[in-house]
Amino acid sequence: MKKIWSVLAAVAVVCIWSGWLTISRYGVQSSLEPADITLLRYWTAFLIVVPLVWRLEWRRFTFLQYLVIGLGIGFPYTLLSFWGMETVRAAHTGVVVNGSLPILGALASWFIFQHGIGRQRVLAIVLLFVANLAMAGGNTWSIDQVGGIGLLLLAACVYTMHMTSIRLWSVSWQEVIVVVPTVNVLLFTPLWPFLPSTLTKSIWQDIVVQALYQGFIVNVVALICATFAIRHLGMITVSLFMAMVPVSTAILAWLVLHETLNAWELLGIAGCSAGLLLYVLAGDRTGADQERDVSEQLQGGDAKG
Repeated sequence: MKKIWSVLAAVAVVCIWSGWLTISRYGVQSSLEPADITLLRYWTAFLIVVPLVWRLEWRRFTFLQYLVIGLGIGFPYTLLSFWGMETVRAAHTGVVVNGSLPILGALASWFIFQHGIGRQRVLAIVLLFVANLAMAGGNTWSIDQVGGIGLLLLAACVYTMHMTSIRLWSVSWQEVIVVVPTVNVLLFTPLWPFLPSTLTKSIWQDIVVQALYQGFIVNVVALICATFAIRHLGMITVSLFMAMVPVSTAILAWLVLHETLNAWELLGIAGCSAGLLLYVLAGDRTGADQERDVSEQLQGGDAKG
């Protein structure tokens, strides 16, 4: 039953992240600056969870561990994403960031968790990556977008660091939803006055939309779902689900906005679906099992020390 809930949590993250791409792209093109959206995101989340701040057992992790947990999905990730979105379209942002997560997740799992990946799952990861490239189309990789793509790839690396920390240190969702906004409010608020800002001149509708979606839906609801899924499905499996974000975005645009899907997008949707199915059908030991073993060994070593 827990596995079913974990899969549903991963699907929820995919849906929320699809909306986040559109909302964020709208945000950076509105009256707000990337720094303003980041400030709204973490202060809104912090105000929601502030009653839990005093109840958290802060001695459970070290200062450095809290930095990795908090900043991996914190202002370095959001600013890199928002700055990248200023030149790269929302749909293509999903391809670059989410499409690269399976590769980065597999590398992290291999180096840190000694997680061997069978040939069938390697094929699934490669298929997902190629399918994402197909969905992007050739104009995504034009010279004028190289800078934005570089920033988005850095954002993907930062988020992979966050996913790794969740599995490596067995961080619960109750801890994540408190740690992430608290760390970012404390560290980013002093930096905000030195960054470009139009917050005081922005219209209230833009502020409310970004605060509610970024602060509550993404930084509370999605974090709960993502942490739960990573703990029970494993880092690689969740990164593969995240690679489906461009697919869900394209399908949503087709259903809601009546946008047509070209041949490359249809091919990409078929490829991503086949890749995820191929990975799920692989019969070898799950990444979650091996990641859990390494995590328990580390915690056991710490306890003996």
